[in-house]
Amino acid sequence: MISGNNPFREWIQLEQPRLGTRVTVATDEFFAAKERLIQPAEPVFVDGKYDDHGKWMDGWESRRRRTPGFDFCIVRLGVPGIVRGVDIDTRYFTGNYPPQASLDACVSEDDEPDSDWTEIVPMTELAADAHHFLPIESEQVWTHLRLNIYPDGGIARLRIYGEVRPELEDTGDVVDLVALKNGGRALSASDEHYGSKHNLNVPGRGVNMGDGWETARRRGPGNDWVILALGRPGIVERIEVDTAHFKGNYPDRVSIEAATFASHDAAAADSERWQTLLPESKLHMDQQHYFESELNDIGPVSHVRLSIYPDGGVSRLRVYGRVSGDA
Repeated sequence: MISGNNPFREWIQLEQPRLGTRVTVATDEFFAAKERLIQPAEPVFVDGKYDDHGKWMDGWESRRRRTPGFDFCIVRLGVPGIVRGVDIDTRYFTGNYPPQASLDACVSEDDEPDSDWTEIVPMTELAADAHHFLPIESEQVWTHLRLNIYPDGGIARLRIYGEVRPELEDTGDVVDLVALKNGGRALSASDEHYGSKHNLNVPGRGVNMGDGWETARRRGPGNDWVILALGRPGIVERIEVDTAHFKGNYPDRVSIEAATFASHDAAAADSERWQTLLPESKLHMDQQHYFESELNDIGPVSHVRLSIYPDGGVSRLRVYGRVSGDA
């Protein structure tokens, strides 16, 4: 399917380098380096820019193949995950894009796996200068993907959408239960006008104001909110709300509710199961806020709802606690 509208927005981008994802192998990268394939920034075209190999292109590009075969590159995911869909993006590649591509996956501990590959996207026709959003119907957890292009050419970006499936064990240690690397995921939000809900639980502090969750200015009654699933049910002991880089647009106050739900679909904003974990509390600009003694003891939970009053931007949310099998 070729489209300009992303049908996989609900899922996490597994190809992010900040998760530890790397492009480990490429059969050829004569015109453009393989690492550009998963760069977070959108691809650009710079008119008149050349390097020692020819026209500079923002993506991965192999030379013109003069022998039988095809080119490929291997992406090692930073965290194992289920792949729900991909976008093979050929933007700005017009006379040098591959006519077809396919995608394989495997599970391995090596950078260059020699294990059997499983085809998850069959050979698919590509178009010039376009997004190609391709759904994947598989519940298998993968560690590596192999992008095959036929026979050669350039791809601007490979976006890999899915969910993290780590092995988060009940060790008794305090961990960030909502962290992306531990399987946490943002499910829904009242508004994402300026920033994605999926930024809230990624590693590290925000790099700028765009690297967070920010809503539009609210002109009516009510407040904004976001719901996140924990990687495993647990008992929450401490919470961090970080407003890094948000200065004239941070929320005035915050509260957090939590509950146990049998499924993600059941974790609706209007559910009567939500209980107050953190009562409404004051926030400040560009600052990490820690809450511990303020938390109510409500037992093990599987989901949290972050409410901001009335609107604004939050960079990160950390939910520290212990994995519990009792939820």
